[in-house]
This record gives sequence, structure tokens and C-alpha cells, in this order.
Amino acid sequence: MPELKLLLKRFLKWRYKNISNKTFVQLLSVVVGLLAGLAAVFLKNVTYFIESLLEKGIIFSENQLYFVLPVIGLALVYLYVKFVHKEKLEHAISSILFALSRKRGLLSTKQIYTPLITAPLTVGFGGSVGLLGPAVAAGSALSSAMGRLVHVDAKTRSLLIACASTGAIASIFQSPIAAIIFAVEVFSLDLTMLSVLPLLLASISGVLTSYFFLGNEVLFSFSLAEGFDLNDTLFYLLLGIGTGMASIYFTRMYFGILKLFRPFRSPKYKLLVGGIAIGIMLYFIPPLYGEGFGFINNLLEGDHLKALGSTPFDRFADSIWVVIALLFGITIFKAIAMTTTFAAGGAGGVFIPTMVMGSALGNVVAKVINNIGFGFQVSESNFTLIGMAGLIAGVIHAPLTAIFLIAEITGGYQLFVPLMITASISYLITRNTLDYTIYTKDLARQGALLTHNKDQAVLTLMKLDDVIERNFKSVNPEMTLGQMLHDAVSKSSRNLFPVLDGEKKLVGIVLLDDIRELMFNAELYETTKVRNLMQTPPEQIFYGQDSMKTVMQKFQNSSAWNLPVIKDGKYDGFVSKSKLLTTYRRELINFTKE
Repeated sequence: MPELKLLLKRFLKWRYKNISNKTFVQLLSVVVGLLAGLAAVFLKNVTYFIESLLEKGIIFSENQLYFVLPVIGLALVYLYVKFVHKEKLEHAISSILFALSRKRGLLSTKQIYTPLITAPLTVGFGGSVGLLGPAVAAGSALSSAMGRLVHVDAKTRSLLIACASTGAIASIFQSPIAAIIFAVEVFSLDLTMLSVLPLLLASISGVLTSYFFLGNEVLFSFSLAEGFDLNDTLFYLLLGIGTGMASIYFTRMYFGILKLFRPFRSPKYKLLVGGIAIGIMLYFIPPLYGEGFGFINNLLEGDHLKALGSTPFDRFADSIWVVIALLFGITIFKAIAMTTTFAAGGAGGVFIPTMVMGSALGNVVAKVINNIGFGFQVSESNFTLIGMAGLIAGVIHAPLTAIFLIAEITGGYQLFVPLMITASISYLITRNTLDYTIYTKDLARQGALLTHNKDQAVLTLMKLDDVIERNFKSVNPEMTLGQMLHDAVSKSSRNLFPVLDGEKKLVGIVLLDDIRELMFNAELYETTKVRNLMQTPPEQIFYGQDSMKTVMQKFQNSSAWNLPVIKDGKYDGFVSKSKLLTTYRRELINFTKE
């Protein structure tokens, strides 16, 4: 170990002398993209290996007992978390966004390997979630660890995390452009000359890793047969409205089911109830099993019966309206099955279930148009693709990612116009209805959400601890004016004095301007008490509750120069407007410099 540290120290010295920071970051981005790509490939292979083992066993025999598998998978995840991980599982993307805004890009090393274990167990045993989030989490944790190892600053660590997400997505979907756009849209990354080249290098590295290990194997074996028909424009508008409404349903169902499971204090009860609920859904709707890429491929190939699999409703499958109803059931229950998997303790991502739900909805809309009896005929495969884009744009609030992802993974660049129509309408509907996404709602409540708004981003990156000043002399309300002058005023360089009771709680403040005329009247020294001189502060800042944006608003509304900070009900110090603005200016310069 000492030898390794010595080698690292020598390497860093050599690097500082011979390699510029910009070149070093670009080299790191290649390595990060490679590692993230390897994590994604590992996740896919292990998950598919588990699924293939289960398919060959008696579980997938004619008895159709596979619906018991989610309970087993969730139980294995529970045992791992309890005895190995020993921490609560965090949502992959949300934890990364929090690390970027509050932890200076530092992620736990446990996030390197935990997603690689828990996600395959969850998805391989039928949990209705995706692998993209865990792949991004593992890659991001690797990049964070590498950043610490080579002593890069917080801004570079954040860029490397974005590179990791780019590499993971490029590897999973073999879509390098959409991977870069995802990092920009979801992580609110500024696309400057400083960041664009590392992202591009990481994306190339990730996609080459995928090609090296998986060859030309693609997620969707689909070739575009029909391009955009101007006569279908109205139908794409309707699909945009439909996917927008479905996105709102998806998001609200997610938070609703999580809230429903909150009363279960024991993870065992959550596991049992959630596992049984998922099993029941799988029995009636088999395509909910696992990620669902096979379901999407079958729809793209026009084989809806194969997509639906064997269900209790097979004898009615000759009716197209029964098929439509079953596909619409997948649209409804995919969100429920996914969230139940999370609530029961499973690990996975949201992105791919969103695609599954969108593909089902797009196919339903096309089938309804084709069979309603008005003589219209649209491409069901095209609507399946564009439905995916509409859900991604609405649920993730990432319309550009949705457009380029679907175009890249299918080679469907001829569909750019309908992709833009549907994705933009879906995004506009959800963005005007829901302020935040599944990834960002909790972070926004904590004031820890980075956005593309530079002012907002800088305030999010600022920490209250950096602006609290504690060199104020406190006084007691029962103290006389003379005691106050002797013990506080004469020994302080500040013009404000917090008044604290015996429990260190703030009961008021005394301003030097308020006692200036009394300071030289000795007759008042013994007769005037501090409680007669103090006033109520115009506002208070609550530590751990108020975001920096709220702090700034309190200064603006109160016109105060100093505001007290209350921590756990007790006085903790003051924030001055001058220090707040100085810190803000310094962070803004650091945030915007190339």
C-alpha cells in the first residue's frame, strides 16, 4: 500500500509538470467512459444470465409459476442490503444530482459495486425496473473515486460524473449523441468548450466498449419502413397529448405508491406486500416482467400476440379490441409495477420502464386509429417508437434526449418531424403541470436541485455554513445597560448583539444605533435592562430548512443587513448580506469560468 501511494505521488508530480489540466481531463474522460461502459455491459450480461437460468428451469414450465420470482429477488436484495450494504438504497440519478449540488461531486465507493449486485437481482428475478440508472450510478461512483485519487477539483469531478453517465448510456443504447444530450438536460450541465470534448470522448469510449463486448447486437432490431406522412400530423399531435397525460399519470402514480408503502415501517413487510403485488400483476400481464425490451421489439415487429405473451385472456386474443385493452393495461400497470418494485426494496432505474410504457401507448393509439372504422391507416411501428419519445420527454423532462435517442437506436432519422411534434407537446404539457420530475422533486424540496439557470445553480451550490458568522457578542435580556456596554459593546467590533435566554434561544437583537444616544447617560446604566432595548429581528434563517434561494429572498423582503440563524431551535450565528453577496459572486465566477 505505501508503495502504491508513492507511485501515485510520483505520477501526479510528473503529470503536473508534463500534462496540462485540460489534456488530463480529456484523458480521464476516456477512462471514465470506458469504465462506465464496462459497468453497463456487466449489468446487462449478469441480468440476462440470471433471466436465462430461470427460463431454462421448471419455473418457466407450463405451470407458469414465474410470478413467485419477484419475492425471491427482493428477498436477496434485502439480505444484501441488511448484511453487506448496511445503508438505505438510494435512487441512482437523484443521489448523483444531490452529490453534484451538496457533496462537491463526492459519491460513496459503495455505489460502485452495490448497483452491480442489487439491480441484476431485482430485474433478473422479474422486478419491473430498468438497468440504466444503476449503470449510471456505478459509472458515476467510479468517476468520483478516480477524481479523488488524482486530486481534481469539485468542478472537474462533476464533469467526470457527467462523462460517466454519458459513457453508460452510450454503451447501453449505442447512441452517443443522445448520451451527451442526456448529461446536459438531466444534470443541467453547461455545454461549453470545456465540457463538450470530454463528454464526446466519454461517449465514444462507452459506445466502443459496447461494440467490443457485444458486437453489432442492438436493443431494437428494427429498420424503418415508412417515413413521415404529412397527413398523419394530427395523429402525432394527439399522441403528444396522450403521452403528456400518461407522463403526468406515471409521475403521480410513482409518488402515490411510495406514499402508500410509507406506513410499513419494516422492510420485511414492504418486501412481502410488494413482492406479492408484483407477482399478481405478472400473472395477468407477463410483459411487466423485468425491463421489457423483448416486449418493445415484438411490438416493433408487429407481433402483438408474442408481445403480450401467455395470459389468462388468451382465448379472447382474436379480438383486436381485447388486444388493445391488454396493451393499454400494460400502459397503466407498468408504472404501478415499477414503483411497487422500488417501494418493496428493489433497485433499478426509471428510464427503461418509461420507454416500455410509451411503446405500449403509442401502439394502442395506432391500433385505435387503424381499427376505429374511419378508413385511416398509420404505421403502428412508427407510433410505437414515437410513443417512447413522448413518455421520455414528459416523465424525464428531457425532450432532446427523447428525440435523438429514438432516432439513433432505430436509425429512424426520417421520423425527426413527428418525434419533435410528439416530444415537444408531451414536454410542454407535463412541464406546465408538474414542476419537477421523479428525479428532482425531493431535491427541489431540499433546495438541492441544480438547474440551467446560472443564478439558481450558484445558489444551490452555495452552503449556509460558508456564510454564517459567529463572532457576535451575545447578551442576556436581564443584563443592565452598563453590563452590556462593559461586557459586549466594548469588546465587539460588530454593531449588532443577539439577545439569548438561558437555553441559548434567540429572544431578540440589540442594534448599536438604537443605544447610541443612551451609551453616555450613566444614569441609565443600572435602571435600563436589555429587554427594554431589544427588538425582534425582521426575519430568521432556519438551518437545514431554508435553501440559499430562500435566504436570499428573506434578505430581499426584509431589507436587513444581518439575519440570525436558528439551528435546532437555538441561536447559531448571523448571515450578513455583504458576505452572502461576496460568496455568491465568488461562486458565480467559479461556475462560469471556462
